[in-house]
Amino acid sequence: MELSEALDRDGGVRGWLARGQVIPAHPLALTSARTLDERRQRALSRYYLAAGAGGLAVGVHTTQFAIRDSSVGLFRPVLELAAEEIARAGRPVAAIGGICGPTGQAVAEAALLRELGYHAGLLSLAAVAGDEAALLDHCRAVAEVIPLVGFYLQPAVGGRILSHAFWRRFLETPEVVAIKVAPFNRYQTLDVVRAVALSGRDDVSLYTGNDDSIVTDLVTSFAVEGKSLRFVGGLLGHWAVDTQAAVALLERCRPGRADDALLSTAVAVTDCNSAYFDAPHGFRGCIAGLHEVLRRQGLLEGIWCLDEREGLSPGQSAEIDRVRRARPDLCDDAFIAAHCDAWLSG
Repeated sequence: MELSEALDRDGGVRGWLARGQVIPAHPLALTSARTLDERRQRALSRYYLAAGAGGLAVGVHTTQFAIRDSSVGLFRPVLELAAEEIARAGRPVAAIGGICGPTGQAVAEAALLRELGYHAGLLSLAAVAGDEAALLDHCRAVAEVIPLVGFYLQPAVGGRILSHAFWRRFLETPEVVAIKVAPFNRYQTLDVVRAVALSGRDDVSLYTGNDDSIVTDLVTSFAVEGKSLRFVGGLLGHWAVDTQAAVALLERCRPGRADDALLSTAVAVTDCNSAYFDAPHGFRGCIAGLHEVLRRQGLLEGIWCLDEREGLSPGQSAEIDRVRRARPDLCDDAFIAAHCDAWLSG
């Protein structure tokens, strides 16, 4: 089945995202020699799809930006593997590819995504020089190639502060289908929400990337500018682990009613994220932390990253132990144990 065939029956990527989806940011499975482990890379995709993910985000920060380096050469192969698994799913799944770099590189990456059948590009602006007018020119150039998911990335991991006025102008681009809001800052989150409200557009979906307030974003009705807006789903590195539990959590959040149990879960999810993403050390171990959870579950062989300097921070493993003992209901251990061999051998 072609990537777009099932999705087109559900309103295309814009309509599918508007329904609210769990979209994991896809990690990179490596061997001990730091080469691609295709078997485990496919197994990860199969796990996310079996868990009920409504999309996969590939070639993003969690996949490691270094896959683009000419000495590594994994950008296209990794995109292709995920596309093949999505095509086999036989149901609607949004294929979203990461796009980064200056305009020439970003346009070329968008063209590759389109060639491979991806539905949209998650556009990082971290490497784009210039003022906000230059950023908008960059966005428009990429939007001529593929629909866009905007991305407000926190400065702590390479993003930049973007004004409310930037987001208002960004939303004038018709090809914008969603925005991932991940500044880890309530004021800056409101800048984006207000921009969507003032834009008059009801065809752009808000997706949380605020790992410190995932549940809060998903249950909050933002009453701004005379309108009520909701985050309909999440595009998250956090959801690269325990994805079935994340699907169940999104269903709990859909009604928008935050009872005591859900508020308690909100705190637990943030606590888990602190351990997995290594918040105490400025997120240095964020990718390795996700790898460690997947290694324990049998999906990855090790926690190797392309950069040999990346690994767990001191005390991070013990923190992962603690949060997983505290909230086993937020873990997919039993689900993965029952199916891992099949995902690895299929």
